[in-house]
Amino acid sequence: MNKKTVRDIDLKGKRVLMRVDFNVPLKNGVIQDDIRMRAALPTIQYVLDQKPKYLVLMSHLGDPKKDVQKAKEKAEKDNKPFDEAKFIEGKHKMKPIVEHLAELLGKPVQLAPAAIGAETKAMVDGLKQGDILMLENTRFHKEETSKDPAEREKMAKQLAEYADVYVNDAFGTAHRAHASTETVAHFLPAVAGFLMEKELAYLGKATDNPVKPYVAVIGGAKISGKIDVIQNLMTKVDALLIGGGMMFTFYKAQGMEIGKSLLEADKVELAKQILDTAKAKNVKLLLPVDCLVADKFDNAAATKIVKVDAIPADWAGVDIGPETIKLFAGEITKAKTVVWNGPMGVFEMPNFAKGTTAVAQALADATKNGATTIVGGGDSASAIAQAGLDKAVSHVSTGGGASLEYLEGKILPGVAALNDK
Repeated sequence: MNKKTVRDIDLKGKRVLMRVDFNVPLKNGVIQDDIRMRAALPTIQYVLDQKPKYLVLMSHLGDPKKDVQKAKEKAEKDNKPFDEAKFIEGKHKMKPIVEHLAELLGKPVQLAPAAIGAETKAMVDGLKQGDILMLENTRFHKEETSKDPAEREKMAKQLAEYADVYVNDAFGTAHRAHASTETVAHFLPAVAGFLMEKELAYLGKATDNPVKPYVAVIGGAKISGKIDVIQNLMTKVDALLIGGGMMFTFYKAQGMEIGKSLLEADKVELAKQILDTAKAKNVKLLLPVDCLVADKFDNAAATKIVKVDAIPADWAGVDIGPETIKLFAGEITKAKTVVWNGPMGVFEMPNFAKGTTAVAQALADATKNGATTIVGGGDSASAIAQAGLDKAVSHVSTGGGASLEYLEGKILPGVAALNDK
């Protein structure tokens, strides 16, 4: 990582603006999981210990425009009244975040009425030595996510007026070129926080300089979301293990019967190409040899274990089977570097979570054997936490989309914009 971090800049007496990723799940205004908030605490604490003039924090919280639209449509469909203000209050306002952050830090945190505007600017100007202010949800402003660079610049310049230094510790949004993540970095000295540094160190190690044998485990429902990562990793790994709903598209590509299992019909050709490339490049690409099938999509469904070439016509595959678990665990525990992205089955239903939990356990075992093990955010992060093994691996990424794009070999705009060492 050749970017400057908070350690490389003098913060004493400086006005500090920091982008965090506090996009945590909220239900009726109550935080369901604060892992992302806790992940940013070391940087926040470090900045405060340097005695800055003040610290202004900013984050998005969900996607208000998209979420309101979805909720409205659902209410219309169900013929129910929809209270937009109440919906936004319970799902997108930073108040519960600020209250929880104050608890975590053991000191008061103020809340601004908006991310930009005269009222917020006046509030920032009135901050005293050592004060902490949280801006309201950055995505309440259309400029934040605008495709027009001039629009984003307008917002970024207002944000830059609050500070002398910009710190980005929001790895989870580093793949987005937004006003508060990328554009603002062009108007202030811009450095990485500790979480950003840690994420890049682990993911960089896996993609640029992995200790061999290197194994990648890719799961999830669809090939379409993982094509680039499969293609990029194929040239680097010693073994590529594929599970999850996408495995059935690979079986279809081999002319097998997959019953009512998930299929991306428009990706069958692509699956064929991936299999051919793996063969040509002599890459060990392992697909499951058996799977758990269910007669309906329900935790209480009737289930049975079948070989993958014997899926009954009116049943659907919902998890990998015991033979596959043995096969995959064997590869994982021999490895020195493991990257895992995507569950092996419908892990949200306890009866279909065995394969995913077994992969989590194999990663924990590999870590004990001295391997570097990286869980690539999103569903895999939820799954390993659900298995109670999130502390038993080397690193669990806080950014699903960002870690995926990094593993695809893409440049992350939020990282590229930071100052080089």
